[in-house]
Amino acid sequence: MDYVFPPQPIPSLPVFNSAARFPVRRIFCVGRNYADHGIEMGGDPEKEPPFFFTKPADAIVPSGQTIPYPSATQDLHYEGELVVAIGRGGANIAADDALSHIWGYAAGNDLTRRDLQAEAKATRRPWDMSKGFDQSAVVGLIHPQSALADGTLTLQVDGVTHQTTLLSTMIWNVAGVIAHLSRLVTLAPGDLIFTGTPAGVGLLQRGQTCTVTIDGLSPATVTIF
Repeated sequence: MDYVFPPQPIPSLPVFNSAARFPVRRIFCVGRNYADHGIEMGGDPEKEPPFFFTKPADAIVPSGQTIPYPSATQDLHYEGELVVAIGRGGANIAADDALSHIWGYAAGNDLTRRDLQAEAKATRRPWDMSKGFDQSAVVGLIHPQSALADGTLTLQVDGVTHQTTLLSTMIWNVAGVIAHLSRLVTLAPGDLIFTGTPAGVGLLQRGQTCTVTIDGLSPATVTIF
């Protein structure tokens, strides 16, 4: 096929214990999937179905990178999350079948321009530029497995813990998230789903290193300069 200019490379992520890479198609993120975070953000998540926003596929940052402080913000925040990597697509997926669509899992960090998000909320405008900016999706090595035992998610900045929770405290578990999302869009291999962050989100400043760990998975680490 001829193109008017060469297409951009396919974004991809390294895989645990493999030379092959996971090609990233789209990135979906769940908002307010832990009750404590929903409350700290002023919501009542116990009464809300999951809602979603997106990031561009080329926003991914493999773990261990040093990235510049993003433009147009004075309030960069970290958000530690479990990331689900889809390996089999589908629409209207039943929750009972959802785990069979998973290729693997990773630790992740949904970097956020919190000041732009607050402004967008106040003016009832989209969040896109507060969430979907360049290098805003930090992801650790993807571990190929369809199921993940309950474990602890922890986020540290320069060795100090700011977020910690059990994955089982999600309002909507992984199967439920996939089922809901697949009613809105057709999922496909290569899609990533950031499954939400617990309470404790906060400021990330120049010179700091942020690390997200989840039991059984490789860490997702990023340094800001």
